[in-house]
Amino acid sequence: MNSSALISLEAIRKSYSLGGNVVHALREIDLKIEKGEYTALMGPSGSGKSTLMNIIGCLDSPSQGQYWLNGKEVSRMNDVDLSQVRNQEIGFVFQTFNLLNRLSALDNVALPLVYAGMKSKERLARAEEVLEQVGLKDRMHHRPNELSGGQRQRVAVARALVNNPSLLLADEPTGNLDTKTSHEIMALFEEIHQQGNTIVLVTHEEDIAARAKRIVRLRDGLIEG
Repeated sequence: MNSSALISLEAIRKSYSLGGNVVHALREIDLKIEKGEYTALMGPSGSGKSTLMNIIGCLDSPSQGQYWLNGKEVSRMNDVDLSQVRNQEIGFVFQTFNLLNRLSALDNVALPLVYAGMKSKERLARAEEVLEQVGLKDRMHHRPNELSGGQRQRVAVARALVNNPSLLLADEPTGNLDTKTSHEIMALFEEIHQQGNTIVLVTHEEDIAARAKRIVRLRDGLIEG
């Protein structure tokens, strides 16, 4: 394994049984992403990019091959260990925000720290700090339904960053946003990257992918080129 790589995938395959047929979602994926890189995963529907994202995010395990994340071989881990790796190493940003409407922005952001066992005063202070980082300190006591789409995504980004993860994994983060707001969110990702964070962005939009420093294109379960 390359010790400088945050993500190291070697000969990754993923197959599913579907209606008596075997679907080869990923065929032979070799990919290394260094610490501090900003990478976009692109590909048409059925290319395998969502499957690859789920494996990188420890939401799924490969059928074959090895996956190392920040020095840990996660491809052989059980569900309990994978859950722990997700909580410690990965911050997720989703297209649909996935915020809890009954909680304020501050409490939504602090939620991962509850699972981490941090004391209330400390986690609220950390959540406030990250909301300030994404430009939403003045909205921290608002609930999601009192915020615009762009503000909700900023809350989601803050929640993803609150644990100081090794990896920020964003799945179509501008998919529910208008063009102007999309550019604002992508500018925020650029700021986060400049602070030293590793970002993997999954998108089907060329202009969004172009904001990353590297584009990895998938087709038919393989990396192109």
